[in-house]
Amino acid sequence: QVQLVESGGGLVQPGGSLRLSCAASGFTASTYVMNWYRQAPGKERELASTISPSGGVTNYADSVKGRFTISRDNANNTVYLQMSSLKPEDTAVYYCNAHRVLFGKVFDRWGQGTQVTVSS
Repeated sequence: QVQLVESGGGLVQPGGSLRLSCAASGFTASTYVMNWYRQAPGKERELASTISPSGGVTNYADSVKGRFTISRDNANNTVYLQMSSLKPEDTAVYYCNAHRVLFGKVFDRWGQGTQVTVSS
């Protein structure tokens, strides 16, 4: 069964840190680009961070650059998002996504999301 399961969300005070995890099963995640998206209440889902299959290339939205770090452990089929200096505007549901294009066909897998709330 193909699955992405996020964990690590919760309530944190402004300036605090959280580490999100995304565990993949049922497929070889090491061949996929892995993304963290987020969706705040009343807003569209936005791409927060991306990591290449090997982990050698990462990208970040301007809103999280310098505060978030994406990483992956291909041996354990897991992707992480370390979030620091959190702000109230980081409050959102965070979704893990696995993306691959193979012979012109797009493969996308999504997790169920994990809630992150930044509030005092």
